[in-house]
Amino acid sequence: MKPITFDGVSYRVGGKPAYLHSGEFHYFRVPRADWRRRMRLLRRAGGNCLATYIPWLLHEPREGQFVFGGQDWLELEAFLDAAAAEGLYVLARPGPYQYSELVCDGLPRWLSADYPALRAKDIAGKDFRRNSISYLHPLFLAKARRWFDAVCPLIARHTVERGGPVALVQVDNEMAGIHTWFGSMDYNAETMGFGRADGRWPRWLAGRYASLAALNEQYGTSFDSWESVRPVPPSPTASLADLRRAKDYWDFYLDTVGEYAATLAGWVRGHGIGTPIVHNSASPTMNAWFLETIRRVRQAAGSFLLGSDHYYSLDQNWTQNNPTPQYAAGVFLSFEMLRLWGFPPTVFELPGGSLSDWPPVTPHDARACYMSNVALGMKGHNYYIFTGGPNAPGTGVTGELYDYGAGVGALGQVRPLYRVQRALGRFLAQRQWLVEAEGEPDFRIAACLAQSRCHNYWKDRGSFAVSGPEAWEFLRKGLLTTAFCASLSPALCDAESSGWTDDTATPVVVVASAAMSAAAQENVVRFLRAGGRAIIAPTVPQFDEDFRPCTLLRDFLGTDAPRAIREELTRPTVAGVVNVWNNWRCLLACPPPAGAELLGTEELSGSPIAWEVPAGAGRAVFLGFRWYHARREHEAMLTGLLKRLGLKQRIVCSSPNVWCTLRTAGRRSVLFVMNLNSSPMAAAVACRPRWSRRMIDTGLHKLPAMTVKAVDLA
Repeated sequence: MKPITFDGVSYRVGGKPAYLHSGEFHYFRVPRADWRRRMRLLRRAGGNCLATYIPWLLHEPREGQFVFGGQDWLELEAFLDAAAAEGLYVLARPGPYQYSELVCDGLPRWLSADYPALRAKDIAGKDFRRNSISYLHPLFLAKARRWFDAVCPLIARHTVERGGPVALVQVDNEMAGIHTWFGSMDYNAETMGFGRADGRWPRWLAGRYASLAALNEQYGTSFDSWESVRPVPPSPTASLADLRRAKDYWDFYLDTVGEYAATLAGWVRGHGIGTPIVHNSASPTMNAWFLETIRRVRQAAGSFLLGSDHYYSLDQNWTQNNPTPQYAAGVFLSFEMLRLWGFPPTVFELPGGSLSDWPPVTPHDARACYMSNVALGMKGHNYYIFTGGPNAPGTGVTGELYDYGAGVGALGQVRPLYRVQRALGRFLAQRQWLVEAEGEPDFRIAACLAQSRCHNYWKDRGSFAVSGPEAWEFLRKGLLTTAFCASLSPALCDAESSGWTDDTATPVVVVASAAMSAAAQENVVRFLRAGGRAIIAPTVPQFDEDFRPCTLLRDFLGTDAPRAIREELTRPTVAGVVNVWNNWRCLLACPPPAGAELLGTEELSGSPIAWEVPAGAGRAVFLGFRWYHARREHEAMLTGLLKRLGLKQRIVCSSPNVWCTLRTAGRRSVLFVMNLNSSPMAAAVACRPRWSRRMIDTGLHKLPAMTVKAVDLA
């Protein structure tokens, strides 16, 4: 079997573009006698890969005693041989953590029970959960290293480089979740090195600030040594100095997660495993938590691949129990982040059922989920799970049968969900060119991607005009949702990367909070100087990402600091749209610079909230308005402002309740028409792919509830 490689567009096998079509398939649950039959079912559904956890829990039941045979649920190598015989690649997931509804989250029972010192701690130094381990605790690393030294040689014997099926190896599972879901960031003093000159935390601070004087200036403190500095917890009432301190510990914590991942990856490489190392973010909202992990693992192991998990329901605590427009917006942001970081957008856990029998995951819902992910750019997926079976004795926490409502049930029965998965396989096989297709944007959104994680330390707006978490929520619930309802086609740009500034023909909306890095502000200025056209909303930044004064963009525009309009009742008029609903009650007046054209005011106070000004060789619009999408006026306002900046709309759809995307490779395109609502919808849609000189009328589309339709164009 040929190695699997990848770039920011697609996977490649033997140099040819390929779709990674995988299903979770646990050798320790599926009866050995049925492995091959179920593998063939996966192949018939379009599968070319399977994924399996390799539970430390099962293979080292007593400390120092490793077992890899004798019972069906221990026969790892026989399973890998069976996968190779069926022509399936394998994504091997040896942990240390698996989760997977196993006792102790897949760790050996003896580990935390016998060694409580290695548990993660809250800021008061208390355990917050028995099986939440401090990743870099030296004792845990020693035990985990011994596990990797036992399991990695077995995996290595079966890698593609040696004629086997293992093409990808995942380190750990949904990192950071085991801490933040059950308590907080990890503050284990032994791991983090509090009070020690050689500790991780003091060394990280010294690397960040270089001198204690610089740290004390930023913190408003008088520490006399690096080891005397202690973190402060995130607080809604934090001062500017304490906000910096809370951010520092959050950044440091995520760096320790990256160090842990790089350590595991180094162990994998040390056993001669040359496959790409992968990891799965637990959800779109966590993708940006792994920026440090990407950097560290690439340095340690070379080829690294990050994907995400895209569940829409696992139990009734989820905000939705079927794929919705809000779900689609999260998928869009997730895939755009992965693309920008150089990864083919991949869902390493795509719902193949649910751990809860209620609310149910139905075939109709799943079809809408799968097709909306394809419509938004998915280039690989792994059904979690494809098939299940009985848990090994005493190891399950959700019942004795691990069924998950999967397409192939725990007893081997084929369910209607499997037919949906086969249909997806046929759809992709009939359009193999789609793996190289890319979205066709008519405008772009430039944002600091790290803002998506700042809610973990930035708990309150305080004296800021717009906080980082508010700016990200505006992007997701306001700007992005309005764009899709208005039939606009966005693409995401990393404001801190310079690559997006070269395209001055496509307008950009710059999403800014009160704090925006100097690099991002410089990029916006560079873009405008070169002739680009941008909307800057909902504020103009006053600080850099570390809350130090930084007004590069404001100074370039020639304006002053924005001022919040405090009236309880407001009536904004923007771009000729009268009384746009200010449902987030956030309007900012900003003095128009000389030569600006006034585009919007708050009617009751007369305050300027939108204006357009020449900026370098380009044009800039300030829009001091943060909203969440609710009204047609929001669509008219955004579309009107973008048209002023040269918008050439790719798609025209008659219904704002039907969302559309266009994906193109060469002279072939697919128009996806999505109704992710609970009622039938109809819409007339026309589009203009980049290879067409005119709009193509695709007619009237009548869509049942939660339906995604694909229209082939060539």
